[in-house]
Amino acid sequence: MALRLYNTMSSQVEDFHPIRDNEVRMYACGPTVYDYGHIGNFRTFIAVDMLQRFLRQSGYKLRFVMNITDLDDKIIRNAARDGVSVQQYTAKYQKAFLEDSDMIGIEHPHLVRATEHIPQMADFVAKLVARNLAYRTDDGSYYFRIASFPPYGKLSKKDFSEMRDGSRVDVDEYDKDSARDFALWKAPKPGEASWDTSIGPGRPGWHLECSVMSMAELGETFDLHAGGEDLIFPHHENEIAQSESLTGKTFARFWFHVRFLLVEGEKMSKSLGNFYTLRDLVLKGHKPSSIRYLLTSVPYRTQLNFTFDGLKQAAVSVERLRNFRQRLSSGDFPSGANPEMQALGNETIDRMRAALEDDLNTAQAQGAIFEMVRKANSALDAGQVKKDDTRRLLAALEKFDEIFAVLKDDDGPKMKQVFDWAPTEGREKDISPELREAVQSGQLSDADIENKIAEMEAARRARNFKTSDALRAELAAAGVIIENTKEGVRYRRK
Repeated sequence: MALRLYNTMSSQVEDFHPIRDNEVRMYACGPTVYDYGHIGNFRTFIAVDMLQRFLRQSGYKLRFVMNITDLDDKIIRNAARDGVSVQQYTAKYQKAFLEDSDMIGIEHPHLVRATEHIPQMADFVAKLVARNLAYRTDDGSYYFRIASFPPYGKLSKKDFSEMRDGSRVDVDEYDKDSARDFALWKAPKPGEASWDTSIGPGRPGWHLECSVMSMAELGETFDLHAGGEDLIFPHHENEIAQSESLTGKTFARFWFHVRFLLVEGEKMSKSLGNFYTLRDLVLKGHKPSSIRYLLTSVPYRTQLNFTFDGLKQAAVSVERLRNFRQRLSSGDFPSGANPEMQALGNETIDRMRAALEDDLNTAQAQGAIFEMVRKANSALDAGQVKKDDTRRLLAALEKFDEIFAVLKDDDGPKMKQVFDWAPTEGREKDISPELREAVQSGQLSDADIENKIAEMEAARRARNFKTSDALRAELAAAGVIIENTKEGVRYRRK
């Protein structure tokens, strides 16, 4: 079975095949760095991360590019308000995005920034003007002539047949369903940042930025363009119009869009008090692995209702997987193999792959791994698992985590970045006592815990009970509970 993805352009699920044999060229709209990323942003970034992980797991050579929008109306306005340069204003938010991405297990793509491509953007505008696809206004701004691109609206499926020619909009987002000639290049206003270029002073429009950066990195036609569903119109619609008008070629073959999320059944909004950055949740004591698990628990095209009860259940699910891995890794098993367990491991890998090939159905993939855990735990209790079986079952768990990335996070050092950030942002009251204690004491990684358990067991065998008890107490202080089972010592985190 081949990978099948929903293509927003065709409004149907299609077989995905790259243009160039086994090489996938993929572009995703990244963060606009004027603030800290919220959980809605990270639902999109994680879905795109899972797609890139699955493409690599499937054997594709991947060229994955993500932009950082470090230049747009909000950034220009806020930098002028604070009396700093655009680069100074965006620096801390770019740093925060990368820290947050690391913390929640997002693999870094090749990152490109708008401010690094200003000359290319000016050249792009000049070419559009030379072909009468764009025009200059009296103040020195440039606009794309939408009437020059008859298919306008083909991605969003909006009908603009009665649109008035020549009306203009100079903001990056349209009101409701309106569409007018959009700004490619904005003339400078007093006090605003601007750049001197071949087409005059000013700055690029948001839509122009992604067209120029994606084609510079991936060519005039590439395989897949990803982003949140809020970008379909006008951002991606405008990218298509200006790019295909200039090149005469298909801009992107597949369009991958991730649905919004709700928070406790309502649209996320600061006015409703349900607006959360990733850092807000971590400061409240929720682990990044739990957040990532919950954000992946519903397929990317289905609206996710993010609840705190759901977040607690996600933590339980992750802990169950970790305990299962520990049980397989630390037990003393007889040699040989049980054909039923071998088949269970193989079938689980096949079922997970089939689920992910079916338009990245993460819910079915999670269901497959937990069915394996349930059956394998029953077999473990009955003494029916042998040494070779543990390798096969652990291999299935590893395949799962190559995509979901919830079993290997090192929460302590990564969360310390968030902890250090909080006091300067006036969020001391949000830090849970559990997180404060874990960070200040240096929360232990899985490898640290396993090493300390080995030391504790060695001390106990040597009848050095004082040392053994001290190590157990140290683990308990770090939030690690030690359990003695017939398979050996197991641990779980509080």
